[in-house]
Amino acid sequence: MAEQPSNDANVVTLRNESDVAVVTIDNPPVNALRHAVRAGLAACFDKAEADAAIKAVVVACAGRTFVAGADITEFGKPPVSPILAEVCKIVEGMSKPVVAAIHGTALGGGLELALACHYRVSDAGARMGLPEVKLGILPGAGGTQLLPRAIGPEEAVRMIVTGEMIGAKKALALGLIDAIVDGDLTQGAVAFARKLVTEKKPLRRLRDQEDKLAATRKDPKKFDEIAASLTARLRGLRAPVACVESVRNSFTLPVDEGMEREREIFRELVTGDQSKAQRYIFFAEREASKVADMPAGVKPRDVKRAAVIGAGTMGGGIAMCFASAGIPVTVIETSDEALQRGLGIIRKNYEASAKRGAFSMEDAEKRIGLMTGTIDFNAVKDADFVIEAVFEEMDIKKDVFGRLDKIAKPDAILATNTSYLDVNVIAQSTMRQGSVLGTHFFSPANVMRLLEIVRGKATAPDVLATAVAVGRKIGKVPAIVGVCHGFVGNRMLRARSIEAERMLIEGALPQDVDGAIVEFGFPMGPFAMSDLAGIDVGARARKALGVRAEIADAIADLGRYGQKTGRGFYIYNPGSRTPQPDPEVEAIIVAASKKNGITRRTIDKKEIVERLIFPMINEGAQILEEGIAQRPSDIDVIWVYGYGWPIWRGGPMFYADQIGLPYIRDRLAEYAKRANDPRLEPGTMLNRLADQKATFASLTDSKKTVA
Repeated sequence: MAEQPSNDANVVTLRNESDVAVVTIDNPPVNALRHAVRAGLAACFDKAEADAAIKAVVVACAGRTFVAGADITEFGKPPVSPILAEVCKIVEGMSKPVVAAIHGTALGGGLELALACHYRVSDAGARMGLPEVKLGILPGAGGTQLLPRAIGPEEAVRMIVTGEMIGAKKALALGLIDAIVDGDLTQGAVAFARKLVTEKKPLRRLRDQEDKLAATRKDPKKFDEIAASLTARLRGLRAPVACVESVRNSFTLPVDEGMEREREIFRELVTGDQSKAQRYIFFAEREASKVADMPAGVKPRDVKRAAVIGAGTMGGGIAMCFASAGIPVTVIETSDEALQRGLGIIRKNYEASAKRGAFSMEDAEKRIGLMTGTIDFNAVKDADFVIEAVFEEMDIKKDVFGRLDKIAKPDAILATNTSYLDVNVIAQSTMRQGSVLGTHFFSPANVMRLLEIVRGKATAPDVLATAVAVGRKIGKVPAIVGVCHGFVGNRMLRARSIEAERMLIEGALPQDVDGAIVEFGFPMGPFAMSDLAGIDVGARARKALGVRAEIADAIADLGRYGQKTGRGFYIYNPGSRTPQPDPEVEAIIVAASKKNGITRRTIDKKEIVERLIFPMINEGAQILEEGIAQRPSDIDVIWVYGYGWPIWRGGPMFYADQIGLPYIRDRLAEYAKRANDPRLEPGTMLNRLADQKATFASLTDSKKTVA
């Protein structure tokens, strides 16, 4: 068995298993296709092609996964040959059978490499996908042309536009792979390759396969329907539409033309603003959970069981997060009636997800089986991680934490799911302040990805590390924040809400404000969002602060709490969540304008967007100045994953850098003067950066800590 090292510290090697060459990629941690890997592959395949003793080739990967994608740090830089498309062409053109041996994940360029091989096998746990759309691009090395030829255009467009992975069993059924190997994958792939040679099987190049395109070519109606349904809710995003266009080219253009057009679209997308923003968020998400001043060697505590105090909407959703991650969880309520109602809603949610195909009914039952409901508060004694999700009132939360302190085991972590309240004050109700922090989930907790982890002044490093680890395990995007009213997201939201209300009094209607911000890219505007969350919730929060929003509180005083009462800022017809303008609300708004001596005027969309977004950016700058957030990118992650900021605009701080801080500073100063409101005045940091013609991105400092 001879081994022939390739270049760059042997990231790709070739060894001979008698008459089969095994080309192995070893580029930890995920075997990304950086230039050295591509060059190594090209060199190894050239050697295998030239060696007459080699009858077939197996492409395998060392470590925990097959190739999990390209090296996205190379995106936007001048391409260096061989690019992936060139490597795939070499593989495809081999005169000897090439078999991909897939384990772990084959994603993006990794799956395109596998598609270039003549045959594909995997182990039972492998997953495959083309997730490039999530970075604002499309597969650029043949994926949109070869995948339809492997599994049909309808299934291909679904995979490519959603970016979702499929497992080995489904991949085999669709024809994406040729076999699932039991036992040693590489040896199984070698045996598979040797059998191809023995049986003189043809070199099956996907570019030449047309049979799975025939039906769609004859009648593309089904393809068009699927494509339309996939892109219907992706308003504003260019990449999904481009993916559909390129997959359509697979059955409307000759393969070479389709490949060329795919590459052209890729180049257009990768240099565009949307992809830059989405790639920025990709990296920002990974940075958000890093704690700059975390001492070296700190390890998370072991969390084998969780407990949630409260079985309401939020508590039930949090409990589902743990159960779905395979962590047993105890749900504690004050009455059996409330407990059974909460557990019933959890069951209903799981069954609905199973019916939609998210997982099997068997899986739903397994998750439900990991939950234990009780009205015995003492049940927290077995939990390693306890989350309080009771009513948002300080006295209630302090009482709960005082009780938890006496019952929970000494090394248990106690977390509060507060949206606004002071975590330090809550921690003072215990004798273990170092084990207390905030875990601010977003509603619905079992769906929304963001988790603001609120670091108290006494929170121990290993407690913080545990919260981050748990957040990741339950499928959240953790972002570390400091203590202040509303933390990061809700504090910035408050700045937006003040200006939204002011514009109503000046002349706008709820549908005007919401329409402008939806056109900007948000899924809904501030008034529709208030109706969804409950106008009474915001009213209680303002009451706790001793402030009043003239119009919102007037509506709340009428018992119009939003969708749950059928009336809020809008009317909701029975069984509908679609907001309809309400003349009664318009009358309330017009009366408020008159009362304040304001002559109503038309406010254009540009002004509406600026007055909603710019105060948030100013507040974000102050949050950075105070050390409540570690990085501008953390703020962007919070707004993308928690508040519906359009990912293709990269978050409020990224967006601010794109349009220029001097412009934002000057517009805020103008709005502050017009409204005679010092809250709109540009803050110290925004002024300084604008004067320097600098950006928020320039602030990134790995040594900055959260206060």
